[in-house]
Amino acid sequence: MKVSIQRQGELFITAGTLLWGLLPIFAAISYNNVSPFTSLSVSCLFSALFFAIVMTARHRWHELSNKQAILYTLYATFFIGILYYLLYFFSVKFSTPGNISLLALTEAFFSFLLFHIWHKDYIPKEHIYGALFILLGAVIVLLPSVSSFRTGDIFILIAAAIAPLGNYFVQKARKLVNTETIMFVRGIVASLVIFLLSLLFHDASSFADIQQSILFLIVNGFLMLGLSTMLWIEGIHRIPVTKANAMSSLGSLVTLTAAWMIFKTPPTYFQLFAFIPLFFGIILISKKANAS
Repeated sequence: MKVSIQRQGELFITAGTLLWGLLPIFAAISYNNVSPFTSLSVSCLFSALFFAIVMTARHRWHELSNKQAILYTLYATFFIGILYYLLYFFSVKFSTPGNISLLALTEAFFSFLLFHIWHKDYIPKEHIYGALFILLGAVIVLLPSVSSFRTGDIFILIAAAIAPLGNYFVQKARKLVNTETIMFVRGIVASLVIFLLSLLFHDASSFADIQQSILFLIVNGFLMLGLSTMLWIEGIHRIPVTKANAMSSLGSLVTLTAAWMIFKTPPTYFQLFAFIPLFFGIILISKKANAS
């Protein structure tokens, strides 16, 4: 039975979400031995290796000669491969996996702002209500941090605001070349830049420390930054970003459940209550956008 393009996109996003929900868990475990800079740099390097294998198997190396696609990819690398991932990985160090997964959902709100303000589209009431629900959910998550300020919560909010810009350029690049080409370039460039930053800030971990976390770094690179990101790009190539954001909200449940099972840290009442307005807010933002 032939699967429609929209259903393909939905399946890609769902599979990618299940993997991506585990990223805060594996990143936190890798920090037992290496710094966030090193964890991200090595993970990006392994993701580049993953996509190099895919490019070789699919004979895609000629796509590197597409200058316009490479330019879009470099823009996307700056916003997502460097800024977003740095903020995300540092937020894991200074916040909890549960908070990170929930606050990352505000990306749908920032996508809504970017594309409506940038393109000056008409804003229906449903979108306004959805945006307010998302803001309410973010406030609920942040309430416990009022008395004990968490830098990581601010980092992930800034990352969520940056991500839509990167997704915009990823979509433009994907129209010219395949996902594996985009991700190979992003992995190589991001790994090199972040490694240089680790040297600049004297935060590079030793080779012995890297060896102790190598399994988790390989998982981060191949599955989280590799396969799950590939599924995300293929998904937003087939369905709107707003709908993809709505579907990816289920990743928070994966993170909260995994944190409970691995770290023995059950979700707080604030996190459980926050998920409700965040989930319905994203649904409201995406529903009418798809119809239009």
